[in-house]
Amino acid sequence: MHIDDRLMKLRNCMKEAKISAYMVPTEDFHGSEYVGEYFKTREYLSGFTGSAGTLVVLADRAALWTDGRYFIQAAEQLKDSSIELMRSGQPGVPTIAEYLREHLEDKDAIGFDGRTVTPQFIQKIAEKTGEKRIVLKDSGDLADRIWKERPPISKEPVWELDERYAGRSREEKLSAVREKMQEENADILLLTALDEIAWLLNLRGNDILYTPVFLAYMLICKDQAQLFVHEEILSDKIRESLLGSGIIPRPYDAVEQALKDIPKDQKVWIDSRQISYRLANSLPAKAAVIDKSSPAVLMKAIKTPQEIENIRKAHIQDGVAVTRFMRWLKSAVGREKVTEISAAAKLETFRAQWETYLGPSFAPIIAYGAHGAIVHYEPTKGTDIVMSEGSFCLADTGGHYREGTTDVTRTFALGTVSEEEKRYYTITLRGHLALGAAKFVHGVCGQNLDILAREPLWEKGLDYNHGTGHGVGYLLSVHEGPQKFHWRIAKDMQTVPLEEGMVISNEPGIYLEGRFGIRHENLVLCRKGEQNGYGQFMYLEPLTMAPFDRDAILPELMTERELELLNGYHRIVYETLSPYFEGEELEWLKKATAGISADRKP
Repeated sequence: MHIDDRLMKLRNCMKEAKISAYMVPTEDFHGSEYVGEYFKTREYLSGFTGSAGTLVVLADRAALWTDGRYFIQAAEQLKDSSIELMRSGQPGVPTIAEYLREHLEDKDAIGFDGRTVTPQFIQKIAEKTGEKRIVLKDSGDLADRIWKERPPISKEPVWELDERYAGRSREEKLSAVREKMQEENADILLLTALDEIAWLLNLRGNDILYTPVFLAYMLICKDQAQLFVHEEILSDKIRESLLGSGIIPRPYDAVEQALKDIPKDQKVWIDSRQISYRLANSLPAKAAVIDKSSPAVLMKAIKTPQEIENIRKAHIQDGVAVTRFMRWLKSAVGREKVTEISAAAKLETFRAQWETYLGPSFAPIIAYGAHGAIVHYEPTKGTDIVMSEGSFCLADTGGHYREGTTDVTRTFALGTVSEEEKRYYTITLRGHLALGAAKFVHGVCGQNLDILAREPLWEKGLDYNHGTGHGVGYLLSVHEGPQKFHWRIAKDMQTVPLEEGMVISNEPGIYLEGRFGIRHENLVLCRKGEQNGYGQFMYLEPLTMAPFDRDAILPELMTERELELLNGYHRIVYETLSPYFEGEELEWLKKATAGISADRKP
C-alpha cells in the first residue's frame, strides 16, 4: 500500500474520531530512542525509517519533523509521498505547535496516542494553540485500525546479568534509590524508562533491536516494589529471585490501574519528560507529585569500578576486531567485490570471534562515498553499492559484550583520495584530538567543552549538524544521558557536570552532500586528575583502541601539539593491541600506528 493510501485511511479514522490533526511520534510507551517492530507506527505511516521524527497528519496535508542527522535520508524517503519535510531547528521552519496553530481552526481537535507522548510535549502544544481553543484528545492508536499486518508486541525472555559484570547487586541499587527517595520525601517512585529498569534489576532482554531491554514499568515503595511485565518473559528462577528482593511481578497492562489506586496522601516521584501522558493522567488528581529526573539516571551513568574494568576489556576486544577490519578493507577494496553490506558482515565476523560478544549495539553504518554524507545512513538491499578505490568509507559501528557496550567510527581512505578530502579529514581529526585532550575543573558540563571539537571547523566556516558526543550505557542503550557534548542548550535541557565514571563519545564530523562524509569517534571515560587550590581537575581517558587512517592525514595542517596527541594515542593503541597480533598482522599494526611528523608524509 502506498504511503498516501495509508494516510487516506488514517484520515478516515480521524474523521470518525472527530479530530482534525493526528500526531505520530517515534516513541514506544516508554520514550525509548529505538523501538520494537510493533511500535514503528510513524515509519509505517510515512516510510521514513530514521530513529527520530514526528509525523503530523491533517485532513489536507501532512508533515514530518526530524533533526539534522536525518535531513538527507528523510528527503529521499519522503519524495514519493505528499508528506512535507520539516527540518527541525532550521531558519523558517515552524515547530509542530506553530504548524498546528497555523493550519487548524478554532475549537479543532488534535489527536494522539497518550501512551507515546509526554505531558511536557502536550503542554507545549496547548500553550501555542490555546488562543484558538484547540482541544487536545488522547484518541488512542488510530493506526492500529489500518495496520493489518502489524507485528505482535515483543515478549522475549529476560536474562540475568551476573554481578561480576554489573558491579552491584540489585539490592544495593534499590537501597541507593530508596535513599534518594527519602531525601526527596517521596513515598513512591515510578520508573518507565526501560534502560533504568534493566540497570536497576541487573536484568536484560531482547524486546528492542540493538538495545538489550524488556518492556516493563516499575513502582518502587519504601519496603517493596512492583514490576509490570508480560509475565511469560520471566523464568521461575528469575521470578523467585525478584520476589526474594521484595519485587512483585504484575501484568504489564496493570500499571494504569495501579497508578489510579495510589492513595491520595502519597507523594509520587515522576519525570514529566519521560512518563507518558496517559500514565501521568492516571495519577490521582490530588496526589502530591515530585517532577524531576529519576535517581537511576545519574547512578546508571556513573560506572562502578567493576564496570570500568570490564568496559576497558570490551574496548580492547572491539579494537582488535575494528583494526582487523581496517586492514582487511583497505587491502580488499579494488581487488575483490566489497559492498557496504558485505563489509558490515565482515566486521561482524571479527567481533563474533570473541566469546562474550552478544551482537551489534546499533545498526551498522558502513557508508561509501556520497553515502557518508548521510549522517545515520544504513545500507539496505536497495542502496547497497560496491566500493572502489578513490573515496572514503565511513564506518560507524558498535557492539554489545558482556563486558560493556562499544561505539566507534573510523573513516578509511580506500586507495588514493584527493588533497581536498585529506584536508577535511585532517581538520576534523584536529577537533577530535582537542576534545579528547581536554583538562577541566569539576563542575564543567559537556556543553562547555563542545567548542573544542568544532573550533577547527568553525575557523573554516564549516560545521556538522549533530551533537559531538553522547553517553553510553553498560550493556544497555548506546545513547545514554544525561551527559553529552553539544553546544545548543535548549530552555528545558538538563545540564549535568561530567563526573568520574561517565562514558561519553567524542565524534566530530563533516558532511558534503553528494560527495563524502567524515567522522572520527572514540569513547572516552571521565577521570579525576590532580586536585589543587583551584579545585578538582578532570580529564578524558580514551577507551576506543583503533588506528586512525594515516593515509588520509595531512601532517602539515597539524600543530606539533596535535601531532603529539595523535602519536601518543597511536602508541597506546599499539601497546594495547599488539599482544593480540603476530606476523604480518603485527607488522601492519606497527606501520598503522607509526609516528608522524609535520615534515614527513605519513
